This record gives sequence, structure tokens and C-alpha cells, in this order.
Amino acid sequence: MTPTVQLRTDGYAILPNVFSPEETAGLLRTIESTETSSSNFRRSQDVFAIRNLLGEVPQLWPQLLTPRLRAVLAELFPEQMPHLVKAIYFDKPAGSNWLVAWHQDVMVAVDRRLDLPGYGPWSGKNGEATVLPPREILESIVTLRLHLDDCDATNGALGVVPGSHRLGVIPNEQHPELTPQAVTCAVPAGGLMLMQPLTLHASQRSTSSRPRRVIHLEFSAVELPTGLQWRDRRVAHASACAVEDAFVLSDQAQAEACATSL
Repeated sequence: MTPTVQLRTDGYAILPNVFSPEETAGLLRTIESTETSSSNFRRSQDVFAIRNLLGEVPQLWPQLLTPRLRAVLAELFPEQMPHLVKAIYFDKPAGSNWLVAWHQDVMVAVDRRLDLPGYGPWSGKNGEATVLPPREILESIVTLRLHLDDCDATNGALGVVPGSHRLGVIPNEQHPELTPQAVTCAVPAGGLMLMQPLTLHASQRSTSSRPRRVIHLEFSAVELPTGLQWRDRRVAHASACAVEDAFVLSDQAQAEACATSL
């Protein structure tokens, strides 16, 4: 099963070796040299996070748009022009007690609050608007989680429920019925985890001495209704070159990447 087929079928897929060790090291150097005084930076002993990542660290954008990432986008959005709609950085330090309960990524960040049919409820934090959009908007989004460290169950790899993205927005009380089917997805440094936002997922506490640093990118080729804009929108000109190389992933590699059960 190819990654694109697995993404459609199961709601997630693993692509190793999309970024080289030199490219991941360069990304980390850029992040670590950034001034962290903005309210978009959150730091504690258990987590370091940057919201609106490319607004805060715009020099990351050309570093991220490598030929192989462009090829991945060209495969995910054939004959379309995808744009970035969200970018976040997560650093789960070694031994972190931070965990994320089972959830779906159902709120999108927009530039303003606007009364539109099918959009709501709304939320706001630090003067920024987020909204639950219609299901077709959520289904248009593909999340690319770029792992800057080797990640497995010991340092907070995501657990996912295969196929849960096909169920729409799932009420919290129904999560326990689905989570026994979960798998844990290990991703090597420089690899991507592809995911649909409606895929039910969670992250456990770290029991490792290794950090788990991830750049979380969401892309869509859909435009929002007139008057509303994706808050973090940036155009990503995908290229069809090297698509084959970017998407070579053997059945054995996929089997090793996702091990059953949490």
C-alpha cells in the first residue's frame, strides 16, 4: 500500500528520509537561535511550543520547502496548488510528563470572526480566532509532522486510530470505544508522519532520555468563504519532480514504522 493510499484509507502514513540529517540540523539551529519573548512561545519543564511558527521564524520557510517536500505536496495535491494553513513547533523534552489525550484537530485558525453558515463554535485566545469549520474543510487538510528526532513509544510517538477520520467529528464519550484499535507510529529523524486532522490521535508521556521535536505543518488546496482567510496562509508551490523518490516506501518500512497497540 502506498503512503497516499494508506493516508486515504487509514488516515495516516509514514514517510522516512524526506529531510537529510544536514537539513534537520539546519532547521534546529534556526529554531534554537530565535528570540522567544513573543506570546506565541510557550515554555515549561514539560514542553516548548511555538504557535504561528512561520510568522515567528519566517526564515524556516525556505529551509522547509526542499525539493523532496515539494514532491510530497505534489503527490498529495495533484494538479492543485496547496497552501500552508497552520505551522506549530513542539518540543517534548526528555522525561516529559506532558501528554495529550485522545482528540481530533477540528479547529482551524482564521484571520477574523465572521458569521457564516456551518462555521462554529468559535474560540479565541490572545486575540486570535479559531473555528470548527464544515467537515469538507477539515477533510481537505493534510497534516505533515516533520520529526527532528527519532521518535517511538518511549519519547512520545503519536498513537492513532486507523480509519477514524472517516467518522467525522467524534464525540468525546465515544473515544473509549475506538482507542483499543490504536497503533503507535514511530518516525525516524527527517521523516514525515502524514495525517488527516479528523484521525483520532494522542501522545503519551515520555519515558526516554531523548527529546521529541516536531514541526507540525497543515496544508490545504481549499480557500475559505469570501471574507475569511486562513490565519497562517502561505503558498507552497509544489513540484512534480522527484515525486517517485519522495514516495518510495517499502511495505517492510511501513510495517516497522507503525507498531500495534498503545
